[in-house]
Amino acid sequence: MNTRHFSQLPKPYLAYPKVIQGLIFKKPKGEKVLPQVEYVVDSFKVDAKHLKAYNEVTGFKNNGYIPAIYLAVLSQSLQMHMMTQEAFPFAILGLVHIRNQVKQLRKVGVNEQLSLSCKFGDLKPHDKGVQFDFITTVKVGNDVVVESLTTYLARQKTGNKVSTKETEAKKLEYQTTSEWNVSENTGRRYALTSGDFNLIHIHAITAKAFGFKQAIAHGMWSKAKALSHLSLPDAYEADVSFKLPMYLPSKVEFLTAQDANETSFLIQNAKNKKPHVVGSVKAL
Repeated sequence: MNTRHFSQLPKPYLAYPKVIQGLIFKKPKGEKVLPQVEYVVDSFKVDAKHLKAYNEVTGFKNNGYIPAIYLAVLSQSLQMHMMTQEAFPFAILGLVHIRNQVKQLRKVGVNEQLSLSCKFGDLKPHDKGVQFDFITTVKVGNDVVVESLTTYLARQKTGNKVSTKETEAKKLEYQTTSEWNVSENTGRRYALTSGDFNLIHIHAITAKAFGFKQAIAHGMWSKAKALSHLSLPDAYEADVSFKLPMYLPSKVEFLTAQDANETSFLIQNAKNKKPHVVGSVKAL
């Protein structure tokens, strides 16, 4: 595996010209193979002002610690460059973010010196195409403090029905804990802190060009908003699946259910009760 080292996090927007090129130049047909490469930011500290802006748009408190999901968001800049600088076999703008896992092994202070690495996982079949993971690892010295798994779907025509081993859903007694009025500018505000300026999130006009009737909220904003409303243990694993798009503006309900050392949560449309995000937080 090849490794590329960075002295600082690359700027996500520098990758966008090549993302746009992907709309013009089609990817070659043939066997799809992910690059065997790892991108590493050797040493950095988070930008306190940037973290504060992220906390403001997602709901986290400025308490001297870094939300683990924030570090997963920072890794997206590496992911963008991995998809544009390497021989990535899929059109980036056609990817669908379907799942995210974040594992925090201990609290991480805002002044700690960190390293961050990201690599591709394996390609796996999916009913609607193929899926793959980005695997992110954050360390303080030699100690792993945060791990993240981000799963994308590349939609393709497929005649194969993939049998996925899904555990039978437990009957959970969800309780509505709050209602959120999600404003029309949420996508733009989150994009300024996350660096994810995918046009489906920015404005209704640009979202319509990709088949959406309105702009939709970022999945990682929805997850962060949910986690900011929970009492998180010092060490935990937070796993979410992204379901139906959350159109902007929108009124949604946040529901939780407690089971031993695990809290399940659900974000659903306040009117039709259809799910946007389903997830859980488990103490480690």
